[in-house]
Amino acid sequence: MKKTIVRAVSTAAFLSTVYAGSAYASEHTVAKGDSLWKIATKYQTTVSELKKLNNLNSDFLQVNQKLKVPAPEQPVPTVAASTTASSTSVYVIKSGDYLGKIAKQFNTTVNELKSLNGLTSDRIYMGQALKVPGKTGTPTAVTSPVESPSTSVYTVVSGDTLSKIGVQYKISVAELKKLNSLSSDMIYVGQKLKVNGKAAVTTPTPATPVTPPVEPTKTSEYTVKSGDTLGKISQQYKMTLQKLKELNGLKSDMIYVGQKLKVTGESAAVTTPAPVPAPVTGAPAGDFATAFIEAAQSVMGVPYVWAGSTINGFDCSGFIYYAANKAGYKIGRYSAAGYHSRSYYVDQPQPGDLVFFENTYKVGISHLGIYIGDNQFIHADEKKGITISNLSNPYYTAHFDGFKRFY
Repeated sequence: MKKTIVRAVSTAAFLSTVYAGSAYASEHTVAKGDSLWKIATKYQTTVSELKKLNNLNSDFLQVNQKLKVPAPEQPVPTVAASTTASSTSVYVIKSGDYLGKIAKQFNTTVNELKSLNGLTSDRIYMGQALKVPGKTGTPTAVTSPVESPSTSVYTVVSGDTLSKIGVQYKISVAELKKLNSLSSDMIYVGQKLKVNGKAAVTTPTPATPVTPPVEPTKTSEYTVKSGDTLGKISQQYKMTLQKLKELNGLKSDMIYVGQKLKVTGESAAVTTPAPVPAPVTGAPAGDFATAFIEAAQSVMGVPYVWAGSTINGFDCSGFIYYAANKAGYKIGRYSAAGYHSRSYYVDQPQPGDLVFFENTYKVGISHLGIYIGDNQFIHADEKKGITISNLSNPYYTAHFDGFKRFY
């Protein structure tokens, strides 16, 4: 009697068999807001599989681009008596993850993870979907976040922030971002967001008059200046720190120069001497902003050179170093993260502010440029050199961190 020899089939080889040839007959047309991770999740595959299938060298996608994807109804062949084949599920990488940490979490090795996902290096990025050994015999399908049955759609208006919308609908910023698959706090006017509960009502009219929370009978406006803290301002106006934060809808103690705060009591102009405007070294206003942008535009088209900071070639941080010093702001040569730590966030960006991006070629702050207005910024692009791009580009929207200004 002949013995049947059962060979263990690795998950990577098994999936390769499933997706071979005609299994990739389906085609996906890229829509606005799509990303490789979103498409990979939809078709229950990985970003690396999609890139390999479509010969992609980067995560950049264009609207209406055609992508080959696994057939949605592809039957899974049965491997006879394959008791040693590992079941898999999909794990989405979070901030702080690395292959060693993930391997330990799923009781496997780094080499197994790399083999399972077709990785040639240890580089991974936040939002990437990885196949990992599962706990059950059936591969775990990636499912979209379950929407609350009572969700509705909210249209972003001027002045909105995720925090403000979260308070309005009694939902945390983290839940709001998860519900809408947002990777940053950046939103734009006209954007549609899913929210819990009914659609926002502009002015609820109760049947019985309801007394709203009583605001202090007299409030005034205070402009934050250099050296101020919330504690210092609350003492100045004889308020508690908590009351000051509640009055201004603040979730943290972070404030910035020029910010307008509501305070109780007399106007700051009456209770304290009018502050003498002190020059802010890197503020994007007046001569510096103009000179900063002019210096940046004077090198349009100069090629991209890794670690370059001269007119022979620039990388993103070398470009900022060159333009800032040409504009008269003497600053050292730092990485993108280094300039990030030497600037503060602004809610209303002005031409000459810095714009930062995260998780591009590495985890964390990894790219920056100079905001020039009209949702555009100038930066060092790896393929185009010094060029102007638009923040509405899906790639930059997905990696957007925020606007900042030199201290």
